[in-house]
Amino acid sequence: MHYFILPGYGNSSDGHWQSVFEKKLPNCRRIHQLNWEAPTREDWVMQLQKVLEPLKMEPVVVITHSLGGIALLHWIEQYHPKLLGAFIVAPADLENPAMDLGLESFCPMPTQALSFPAMMVASSNDPWMSLERSRHFAQLWNCKLIEIGEAGHINPDSGFGNWEEGFELLNSFIQSI
Repeated sequence: MHYFILPGYGNSSDGHWQSVFEKKLPNCRRIHQLNWEAPTREDWVMQLQKVLEPLKMEPVVVITHSLGGIALLHWIEQYHPKLLGAFIVAPADLENPAMDLGLESFCPMPTQALSFPAMMVASSNDPWMSLERSRHFAQLWNCKLIEIGEAGHINPDSGFGNWEEGFELLNSFIQSI
């Protein structure tokens, strides 16, 4: 089994739960992007293809946060890979007009249903995606949705550094597939 960490905009710091997971999981590595601060969909999707395509016959689970989840879904729409699973945490709603980060290349939001197991974890007060939109996209993407209450953007700023409950959710998801 291969695990890949796919951070969002700006990468994930050492104190981010993704970095903690990366150290805990066997055979796990981070997918590094060419530009974390000025991302484009084309670059991020190309990097995913470069890293993941050679493993097409291997069991792969991708663990995403925020923009990383949206990039993964765009890659899936373009290349139709067969992953073992995707663990998508706090994806960002880039169609929200209140967001003006220069991420227009990631729009429109992906809408294709996944053909492999996926779990999406969402917060009821995430500033980057409302719970209503999380439910909408989880249904479109065919993801099992886990709502964890008021958890902000599920990052260190909202108290999610060493996120033990998240690691348990990930393990439960992996056991289910």
